[in-house]
Amino acid sequence: MGRLVGAFKTVSARRINVLRGTPGWPVWQRNYYEHVIRDGDELMRAREYIATNPPGGRRTRKTPMARNGNGKRLVTQQSVDHAVKGICDIMRRGNCAGALQYVPELTWILFLRILDEKEEREQEEAAALGIPFRPSLEAPFRWRDWAAPPETLPPGRTNKRVELQNAPQYAFFSFVNTELLPHLKNLKSRPGASARQKVISEIMSGVERVRIDTERNFLDVLDKVHQLSLEAVDPTHVFTLSQVYEGLLLKMGEKGNDGGQFFTPRQVIKAMVQVIDPKPGETIYDPGCGTGGFLAQSFEYIMARLGNSATAEQLETLKQRAFWGREKENLIYPIALANLVLHGVDKPNLWHGNTLTGQEIYGGLFEGAPHAFDVILTNPPFGGKESKEAQTNFDYKTGATQILFLQHVIRSLRDGGRCGMVIDEGSLFRTNEEAFVKTKRKLLDDCDLWCIVSLPGGVFTAAGAGVKTNLLFFTRGKPTERIWYYDLSDIKVGKKTPLTLAHFEEFFRLLPERAESERSWTVTRAEIEERGYDLKAVNPNRKVEVDTRTPEELIGVIEQKGREIAEALAALRAIRN
Repeated sequence: MGRLVGAFKTVSARRINVLRGTPGWPVWQRNYYEHVIRDGDELMRAREYIATNPPGGRRTRKTPMARNGNGKRLVTQQSVDHAVKGICDIMRRGNCAGALQYVPELTWILFLRILDEKEEREQEEAAALGIPFRPSLEAPFRWRDWAAPPETLPPGRTNKRVELQNAPQYAFFSFVNTELLPHLKNLKSRPGASARQKVISEIMSGVERVRIDTERNFLDVLDKVHQLSLEAVDPTHVFTLSQVYEGLLLKMGEKGNDGGQFFTPRQVIKAMVQVIDPKPGETIYDPGCGTGGFLAQSFEYIMARLGNSATAEQLETLKQRAFWGREKENLIYPIALANLVLHGVDKPNLWHGNTLTGQEIYGGLFEGAPHAFDVILTNPPFGGKESKEAQTNFDYKTGATQILFLQHVIRSLRDGGRCGMVIDEGSLFRTNEEAFVKTKRKLLDDCDLWCIVSLPGGVFTAAGAGVKTNLLFFTRGKPTERIWYYDLSDIKVGKKTPLTLAHFEEFFRLLPERAESERSWTVTRAEIEERGYDLKAVNPNRKVEVDTRTPEELIGVIEQKGREIAEALAALRAIRN
């Protein structure tokens, strides 16, 4: 028993340190340890240890944080931002000029760093609890083997990187490009491959070789990424690494980087998640998930609601079986996987392929997917033209991508399931195309479309899209009788003045009662049918400012402005002369 208690002290040192000052063990922490210990005797001993060892003990050994290069802890947001900027600067000078080049490169490097730290911790915990542990990677393919700086290793220990650095020129790139990358990409094909090994392979699926131009630049990147460990970034003072990564994705989604089609502004996502209110035990699906923003935000939302009351079973379900998505683009799919892993989703159930045609590139992570989902949150592509092949899978044929996605969403939502969806305004008011009208009629027949929010025109401008958009919120299972509208279209937004959650404050306040205001109103089903299923938000309560000045008064204003301009020009000429 003494050995087990000692092991628990060793394994839990980091967690105890984080929990220092907390009155008693959080419920989820106790439940977690009880859940992972299957043997009855071990369970009793573990309970005894937890009951008699409250938080507050000293570290009994050096943690990985003490081996993070210079050992400095990043305790401010500025220090983390500076560290990440330093990495991106090296990449930019090393043949990764724009965000669309350096974000995918940093994605797989950062992922392998965090994976190694995670598996090292899990292996220690498994050993302490006396349960078997199967690592996803073995030497020399672990980060600690080929990437960790030699000076961070314990005294007397060496690794593969030391061997490669002492070898002839280009030995490092040769190992990474011809051994490491093929090994990682091949993991999913091994007999009995674990879910995590499949995730690793898919994150690496688009990596053919190192994009950084020289070994020196690459090693500099590895050194700086090694310092971005989970232990080095202080979660009590700065954003977590997942939020740091979200900032990188924002860079990729900015106008001019050509990645905006995969990126939804995070404030819009947060508002939609808050309205739909996903809950523990529900399945959340995004059929066009892009970089995984809706799924990642839903995970954070549910975790925040659970707090310390989460049970081990709830956590396991949330991390393994709650989040499902589809993405077509080869560049974006691995980024979405890494984004979810960095947020804490152990098994992102993402399908790689064309959602509309069903053409699959890789579906190994989507096995066991439900036929219908409890929650759908999505911003599908709009404005595209789909082929006849894509249209064959749908009741109402059209080349309009967004209308086919809307049909897919309705089909994929279970009875009682809730959906929040971004859609372009043109889809709402178009009544001259049969597929548009029939799809909207099906939406109103099969679902209760209880809210439409009209967004400002510039919400997506920073991401390279100037299309006017709306938010649809609906529940499948009963027809629509009335729709409550809320109008934000008059708000001026731009790159320096983006839409924020503060703009939604009145909306959140009025939504429960569907109350009327200058920005909100209700339309009945009969009115919708009368106007041919035109769902566009036309605010009847908006006050229109009318210029009541007479023509003579307007002429006087123009003449006065003309005199002011003439006087200004005369003053300028006088100064010049």
